[in-house]
Amino acid sequence: MRNHPRGVEFLGSFFDELPEIGLPEVAFAGRSNVGKSSAINCLLNRKRVARVSGRPGRTQSINLFQLDERMVFADLPGYGFAHVPPHVQAEWKRMVEGYLANRPTLRLVVILVDARRTPQVMDGTLIFGLVESHIPALVVATKVDKLKRNERRKNLQAIRDEFRLSPAQFVPFSAVTREGRDAVWSRIEAACVLGS
Repeated sequence: MRNHPRGVEFLGSFFDELPEIGLPEVAFAGRSNVGKSSAINCLLNRKRVARVSGRPGRTQSINLFQLDERMVFADLPGYGFAHVPPHVQAEWKRMVEGYLANRPTLRLVVILVDARRTPQVMDGTLIFGLVESHIPALVVATKVDKLKRNERRKNLQAIRDEFRLSPAQFVPFSAVTREGRDAVWSRIEAACVLGS
């Protein structure tokens, strides 16, 4: 699976009722424009499975992708984009919180954070909420290819410290260089096997 699944099927975009598929599920969450779609495409070794957009807030529903007969990826709406109307932000929050609280097949939440930014309160709120709910989480720091060596070391340490992450809970990642791809797959596969 780590190189690429043989088949990736888009199951649809869902706002309320999600289909019961019966496979282990991995959700991808993060602030708008953090590189979520690019990361999913990199992991799947595909160019256009998840839609990449320069406009934040593009994903407005929960998009499900089935990988062979092994697992499902759930692409959640990005959060924290100021130019989305408040009522839309509230609806996204309700949808995502409902999904995280009520999805029995959920095995892991991959939280993407931008390695170029200081740790964000909204990311911390999600991470600590998952910890309190006993939902396994993996923090993936995207866009590390855009950092110089000293900047990278300082920023990654700040993220680890702020969110109190163990090495097993944190992976530096680049969709451009594919750094961290195998490490993320290892965590996904372990979570799906252990939680099944």
